[in-house]
Amino acid sequence: MTTIGFIRHGITAWNKEGREQGRLDIPLHQEGIIAAQMLAKRIANEQWDAIFTSPLARAQQTAEIIAKQHGNIPLWIDARLCEIGTGMIEGTTEQERIAKWGIHWQNVELGIEPEQEIITRCETFLQYIQQQFPTECILVVSHGDLLQQFLQLLLPKHNLPRMHNTALTVIELTKSENKLLLFNYTGH
Repeated sequence: MTTIGFIRHGITAWNKEGREQGRLDIPLHQEGIIAAQMLAKRIANEQWDAIFTSPLARAQQTAEIIAKQHGNIPLWIDARLCEIGTGMIEGTTEQERIAKWGIHWQNVELGIEPEQEIITRCETFLQYIQQQFPTECILVVSHGDLLQQFLQLLLPKHNLPRMHNTALTVIELTKSENKLLLFNYTGH
């Protein structure tokens, strides 16, 4: 069976400001680099066979820090792990969205990536991982909104909150019911 360790990228300046990043390529804040280094040390002696990461800088930097600490672990960039495209709200705060589109801005057509496209991205990635790595332990470094979609697909009976930055969630994929081994761990 495949085991996947899902990691949300380290914190960015925009995370700290409450600014929607979406597909904008925002690098890690120094605090995010330090947290990624701490996570890398925490899992350095665990068995992980490969790392897959979003191509966006904040996720890729996090993955590279982990890979460096973990030795010769293969690192692959996969566009399916990119954050959800949030259209016209990218770069804005909640207050700015309310000022521009009103308190019910979520009901306005703002060019956000359709949910079915997001689900399809997640499903094709999971199928690939299970086919190519049927017995391995894989790390996936991605983004808050997309990771939430992965969790909903893999653990439909759970109502899990959003993952924190540099949090680790580990799920064992089985034929019957996936097993949540660790959720939103940030004690590194």
